[in-house]
Amino acid sequence: MAPWDLDIELGKIFASVVYLLIGFAFGFILESAGFGDSRRLAAQFYFRNLAVLKVMFTAILVAMVAIFWASGIGWLDYEDVWVNPTYLWPGILGGLIMGVGFVFGGFCPGTSLVGAATLKLDAVWFVAGAAVGIHGFGETVGLFEDFWYSGDLGRFTLQDWLGQPVGMVVLGLVVIGVIMLWAAGLLRRWLYGDADER
Repeated sequence: MAPWDLDIELGKIFASVVYLLIGFAFGFILESAGFGDSRRLAAQFYFRNLAVLKVMFTAILVAMVAIFWASGIGWLDYEDVWVNPTYLWPGILGGLIMGVGFVFGGFCPGTSLVGAATLKLDAVWFVAGAAVGIHGFGETVGLFEDFWYSGDLGRFTLQDWLGQPVGMVVLGLVVIGVIMLWAAGLLRRWLYGDADER
């Protein structure tokens, strides 16, 4: 039953090759979709190009449904799937910082690495800035460690928060997702009068 420990199943060297191939494939797909271009990414904040929102939200929905089905038929033990512990207050602050950085820089961490890999100078500078920020955070986190661990909710999922069965949450999110994707197209056409994503 999944998830498998590839280091044990394949050995460290072959597992590392698998991880490298997955990372390369993910980056290749992002670049092929145009997500290494900061102008295209930033256009979503002006509702001019909603491809990023559509692709990422669709990927989240597909992964969610796949995990739900795999758990339901016994291929996957959901309790063994790693879910980051939730620390509410630093999570909110970190989300705001990343969101502002995304708007100003035009990249999120993953897309900045894709852009840097194709030698886009704005992405290279974004990655350099992120590296400085990460290093600075690592050197100073001890000064605000109490805040860093505040709002500890442990493994806290959407179904925990809503108090509903997993199947109802999955169905609800799929319905909301389909409506949102349809509405995003309508909004763009209403604002700009055409259907082409630029």
